Amino acid sequence: MLIVGCGDLGSRVGRALLQDGWEVHAVRRDISRLPAGFVGHAADYTAAGSLDFAADLRPDYVLATFTPADRSEAGYRRGFAGAAANLVAGLGGHRPRGLLMVSSTRVFAETDGGWVDETSELSSRDPRAVSIVAAEQCLLGSGHSVSVVRFAGIYGAPGGYLLQRVRRGELAPSSPVRYTNRIHRDDCAGFILHLLGLAEAGESLAPVYIGVDDCPAPQHEVDSWLAARLGVSAGDQPPGGAVASHKRCSNRRLHTSGYRLLYPDYRRGYAAVLGEEA
Repeated sequence: MLIVGCGDLGSRVGRALLQDGWEVHAVRRDISRLPAGFVGHAADYTAAGSLDFAADLRPDYVLATFTPADRSEAGYRRGFAGAAANLVAGLGGHRPRGLLMVSSTRVFAETDGGWVDETSELSSRDPRAVSIVAAEQCLLGSGHSVSVVRFAGIYGAPGGYLLQRVRRGELAPSSPVRYTNRIHRDDCAGFILHLLGLAEAGESLAPVYIGVDDCPAPQHEVDSWLAARLGVSAGDQPPGGAVASHKRCSNRRLHTSGYRLLYPDYRRGYAAVLGEEA
């Protein structure tokens, strides 16, 4: 396995693969932060030519976990569209058995709270989403065996942003209703490992999956539930700015693949997180 952009998710997947006897190579700028047992390759994958060693490694599988170079529109172009092109160039004529890209449900055009699935319209108005879409299309059109997994609202770290915000008494407003989608980081890693297992067994993967739990929910509902669990008393807060997305994501294809969620909804997922903090 070659993991390009090996952060928390890549590290979780890689550690599980190591335990199963895989050889795990990982690309990141600071390889001193990689888990023990990983073969590190110090590189900036947003730079042209930075992944040219990949063809010589001849990986069986590649996991691309791109992130923006910075929060600007240009940073998204470099971190996604540019990185995908660099990966395709770096693999050259080598064809891995499978290439998985971690993407985001930000790519969808829906902003009015409707349901989306893997075939739904993609955004052409959000420049950052457009850069993620460009990376997906670069890989899907590369001739490699590619599957894209669009995750939403990854959580699971004790002391994460949402928990900190609720602890400060800052709850999302109850009106207008804004639906959110999420998935525990253990299920992110679990689903990727599940797809790798299917590929190893010779099964064909879909080109795109949505990775979310079973429970899209209004953000105010999630915040209020957490506040009650944390013993926080708070009222509605004014909106903090423009909402980039407002949709409900279907995970039917995830279930059809045979994967069973460890945390099917935010209540069970955050109960586990709060248990880790205790």
